[in-house]
Amino acid sequence: MRLIARFLAFLFGTLTLVGLVGAAAVSYVVWHYSQDLPDHAQLANYEPPVTTRVHAADGSLLAEYARERRLYLPIQAMPQLLIAAFLSAEDKNFYKHGGVDPEGLARAVVTQFRRGSGGRQQGGSTITQQVAKNFFLTRDQTVERKIREALLAFRLEATFSKDKILELYMNQIFLGSGNYGVAAAALNYFGKSVHELSISEAAYLAALPKAPSNYHPINHREAALGRRNYVIDRMLENGYISREDAQVARAEPLVATFRQLSPNAYAAGFFAEEVRREIVDRYGNKKLLEGGLSVRSTLDPRMQVLARKALSDGLVRYDEARGWRGAQDRIPPTGDWGIPLAEVQGLTDVDPWRLAVILDVTNTEARIGLQPTRLSGGQVDRKRETGIIPPEGVRWTNRPLARVVNPGDVVYVEPIAGQEGRYRLRQVPEISGALVAMDPHTGRVKAMVGGFSFDKSEFNRATQALRQVGSSFKPFVYATALDNGYTPSSIILDEPIELDQGNGEIWRPENYDGKPTGPRTLRYGVEQSKNLMTVRLARDLGMPLVAEYAKRFGVYDDMLPVLAMSLGAGETTVLRMTAAYSMMANGGKRIRPTLIDRIQDRWGATIYRHDERQCDPCSSEAWNEQDEPRLIDRRERVIDPMTAYQITSIMEGVTQRGTAAQLRALGRTFAGKTGTTNDAKDVWFVGFSPDLAVGVYLGFDKPQSLGSRATAGTYAVPIFSAFMKEALAGKPNLQFRVPPGIKFIRVNARTGQRTTAGDPQAILEPFKPNTAPPENYSFGEVTAGGVVVPGGPIGSTTGGLY
Repeated sequence: MRLIARFLAFLFGTLTLVGLVGAAAVSYVVWHYSQDLPDHAQLANYEPPVTTRVHAADGSLLAEYARERRLYLPIQAMPQLLIAAFLSAEDKNFYKHGGVDPEGLARAVVTQFRRGSGGRQQGGSTITQQVAKNFFLTRDQTVERKIREALLAFRLEATFSKDKILELYMNQIFLGSGNYGVAAAALNYFGKSVHELSISEAAYLAALPKAPSNYHPINHREAALGRRNYVIDRMLENGYISREDAQVARAEPLVATFRQLSPNAYAAGFFAEEVRREIVDRYGNKKLLEGGLSVRSTLDPRMQVLARKALSDGLVRYDEARGWRGAQDRIPPTGDWGIPLAEVQGLTDVDPWRLAVILDVTNTEARIGLQPTRLSGGQVDRKRETGIIPPEGVRWTNRPLARVVNPGDVVYVEPIAGQEGRYRLRQVPEISGALVAMDPHTGRVKAMVGGFSFDKSEFNRATQALRQVGSSFKPFVYATALDNGYTPSSIILDEPIELDQGNGEIWRPENYDGKPTGPRTLRYGVEQSKNLMTVRLARDLGMPLVAEYAKRFGVYDDMLPVLAMSLGAGETTVLRMTAAYSMMANGGKRIRPTLIDRIQDRWGATIYRHDERQCDPCSSEAWNEQDEPRLIDRRERVIDPMTAYQITSIMEGVTQRGTAAQLRALGRTFAGKTGTTNDAKDVWFVGFSPDLAVGVYLGFDKPQSLGSRATAGTYAVPIFSAFMKEALAGKPNLQFRVPPGIKFIRVNARTGQRTTAGDPQAILEPFKPNTAPPENYSFGEVTAGGVVVPGGPIGSTTGGLY
C-alpha cells in the first residue's frame, strides 16, 4: 500500500513538473510569437477596396472599375440562408468557440489520416483564424504561421463581436473569377443579389473558399457539383434546411450566368471612358479602383443608342459611297472554319454587325459562316451558323457579287431586316466623327459618341479632337453684333473685299459659291452662310470684341483676334461647340457641360454634385401651407436674353430657308448652323430644339478633303436629322421661348424694311426695344454692286451698309 502511495506521489510530482514545464514552454511560445503580432485593432476602421460603379441617368449600371471586384455588405444585410451555407462549409461551431475549435482540429487530424482511403480533406482553421490569415499573415504552411494565426484569432475574438468577424470574412474572401466577397460573387456568377440566391446557389458560393479555381462552374463542373452537394448535405446535417429542400437543391443543375458588364450594352464606350478620366482627374486612380464610389452619370441610354446609330449610319453612308476596300482577313474556308474564324479579332461594339467567312460564291449569292461565340470558360461554341449574302447585299459596291468577295475572305455582315438568314456586306469606315447631345439648360450630356467604334480607337473625337469649325462659328460673330447695336435687319454688303495682312500679302476671302449678292440683311448672312458679309461685320466690330464673346461662350480660351477666325479657322471640340450653342438656346446663361450628375462615397455621402443651386426651404419636414420652394439661379449671363433669342431666331431661319433647310421636312422647331472648312476637311452641324442641343462633326483623323462637293448639308445635317427624328419622337413640338421685351415686326427679308402681310418676302423679325425699323424712309439712291438700296446714314441700325 505504501509502495502504491509513493508511486502515486511520484507520478503526481512528475506530472506537476511536466505541467509546469509545459505551461512555461507554452507561455514562452505565446510570449515569443506575440512580440510582433500585427495590430488587429485596425480592423475596426477597415475599409476594403470596393468597386466603383457608374450608373446611367435612369439608374441602370453602365460600368464598373475595380482592382478587386467587391461590394461591401454589412452582416445585417446578409440573408440567413447564405450565412448558414458558409458556416456549414467552413466553421459550424463558429458561434461556440473562442477563436480556435478543438473539435474542428481533431476532425481535421482524423480526416488527414483517412485521406488515403477516400476521406474528404477538411481544414481545421476556423473562420476567425481565416480572417487572421487573410488580413495579417502569409499562406505559408508552417508551424510558426499556425501559432501566430491562433494567437491572432484569440485576440480578434476578444476585441470584436462574432457578427463583425463574420462580416469581415464574408466581404474579404476570394471567391474566384475576380470576385471578392459574397455580394460581388452572387452578382457576377448568377446575376442576382444575395437575397435572391437559392439554396443550391448559396451552397455553391460557400463551396468556393477552399479552392475557387478547382470548382469553376464550367471548367470543373463535376468537381463543383460535388463540392456544392457536400455543402448542401452539411446544411441539412446542421439543421438549416429540410430534407426535402436538400433533395431539390442537389437535383438543381449548376447554371452560372457570368455577367459581362460593358458600356457597349448602350454603345457608350466613349462616354464611360470620359467619365473614368474625369473621376481620375478629380480623385486619383486609387479612389477610382478602390474607393467604392457611386457615380450617377447624365447618360440617357435610349438617346445614346440612337446617337450611335445616327452617327455610324452617316459614317457608313459616306464610306460606302467611295467603294469596297476589301476583306478584313483571310482564313481557309474548308473544314471546321469556326475555330480559325473565332480567332479573328473583331470589334465588339458594332452590333448587329458580325464577322463572317465567305464559304463559296456564285453570281447569285455568297454563302457565309458566322463567327461562333465563346463560352464563359473560353471555349469556342460548337454551334455553326450560316447565311447568304444576296446580290442586293453588295449593291452599294457597284460591282458583281463574284468580283467583290472570294472564298476565305473574312468580312463584316449585317442582317437584312425582315429577311432571316440573309445579310448585307459591310466595311468599317475610314472616316470618323462625333456626336454630342446635351440638355441646353443644365449642360447635362445625354449622349456622346466619339467615333465609329471604341474598340477600334479609344480616341474621343467629341472631347479630344481639336478641329476647325468653319462656318458653324459665324453665329458667335453675329451674336456679338446683335449684342452691340445691330439688329437682324441691319444691312451688310455681300461684296468682294481685300484685306492687307500686314506682311505685304492681300487676303481676298470668297463666298462658298463664289457669288456676291450685294447688300443684304444680317439674317441673310447667317442663313446663307456668307463669308464676305461675316468678314465685313467682324472688321466693323473689331476682332478683339469677337474674341471676347468667343471666350464667354467657351468656344476658345484665347482666340487669336484675326479676321480669318471669324470664318471658323480656329480649332475646338464638339463638346465645347455644343455647350456654346446651348447658351444661345437657354437665353444666354452660362452652363458647364458635364457627364456626371453626382458622386457618392462608399458610405453614401455626396462628395460632388453638378447642380450647385441651393434650396434651403426644401429641407422642411412637413408642409404647413408654405409657398413652393424656389431655386435661386445664380448662373452668370453670357449674353443678353433678347440677343440670344434674336440669334436663335436667325438660326431657325437656317433650318427653314438656309443651308440646313432639309430639316424643315421633320416639321419641328430647330435652330442651327452648318460648317464646312477649307477643302472640306471637316464638316459640322450644331443645332438645337428648345430643350435639346446636338453637335455633329465628320472628318478624317489625319485631315484630308472629304471631296470637292462635300458640304455639311450633305453629310452632317442628315445625321442630326436622323438622331432628332427618333430622339424627339412622341414629344410635343415646342417653340423657342421669347423673352420679355422682344417685339415682332413684319419686315421684308430682302431689304430689312417694314412691310405688309401681302409681301411675299415678309417675315416676322424680333427686335429689342427702340431698335425697330422706322415707319417710313426718306429714300435716296445708293448703288452698291449695281443694286439700288434704301438711303440713310451709314452705320444706322437698320438701313446702313457695313
